[in-house]
Amino acid sequence: MSQAEFYRAPDGRPVGMVVRSDFDDHASHPPTFATESERQWLESFYRVGSPELERTTKAHLTPDELPLQITVLDRPSGSLVKPHFHTNERPPEPTDTRHQVMVCLGGLARVGLFAKEGDHVAHVDLGPGDFALLYEGHSIETLEDGTRLLEVKQGPLPADPLEDNVALDVSTTA
Repeated sequence: MSQAEFYRAPDGRPVGMVVRSDFDDHASHPPTFATESERQWLESFYRVGSPELERTTKAHLTPDELPLQITVLDRPSGSLVKPHFHTNERPPEPTDTRHQVMVCLGGLARVGLFAKEGDHVAHVDLGPGDFALLYEGHSIETLEDGTRLLEVKQGPLPADPLEDNVALDVSTTA
């Protein structure tokens, strides 16, 4: 079973999460859909075989209060999420850092995970289809020619995009 990998700063706060392309641990992160009203809502907005199928093919990986929500969907053919959008009724709480997602589309990359104080937490290698949610400090090194990465960053960007890039005095080399 491939599970999400969670990385924490020395004080326990999250600094990163890695999900491999073969992730299949949906049971550890199921959506709710436990009450009858939740099941009725599901039936009106989704076309899935049953609410139980939804609970075993959808994994909510991040706590609700984070500004970026990561969900892994592993659906059978014919499943449908009907056209919709999401409101920003409950804006995210301000955070000290902008969160971002790094997706490896091809090749191999090494991502260093750091607490914002500079503590080295881990290095993780991302292969095709793997992705990382980066909460705090990070470094990125491509390990193969032709490596392609997709970066999704929390916005909006400042007027001068270099203003929000804070160099870390790291306790271990990146």
